[in-house]
Amino acid sequence: QVQSVESGGGVVQAGGSLRLSCVASGRTFRSVGMAWFLQPPGKGREFVARITWRGGEKQYADSVKGRFAISRDNAKNTVYLEMNSLKPDDTGVYYCTSLKYYSASSFLRESDYWGQGTQVTVSS
Repeated sequence: QVQSVESGGGVVQAGGSLRLSCVASGRTFRSVGMAWFLQPPGKGREFVARITWRGGEKQYADSVKGRFAISRDNAKNTVYLEMNSLKPDDTGVYYCTSLKYYSASSFLRESDYWGQGTQVTVSS
């Protein structure tokens, strides 16, 4: 399976920006892309953004379109999430995960593995 290490979280005021990083390791040849998820306090994980390794295709949740940007550096096996115009609703733990299937309308995770995540807190 592919492991991931997330970093870059912190405390920021509403309207501020953060850049998260996710380094993938392990059986990365099985991965067709990566996705970011957010787990708000007391809630389940929800999809934020995804990207393919090969062509850089991207999709976003409606709640972050126009504010967040996902990118990747294949040479470093690293995926980034640039977050701008942050809102208190963006607060939570951000996780990245490897994908084994990716299409314009759906995707599948490569395993049940989740990293430790990185905490983002947006104050109002």
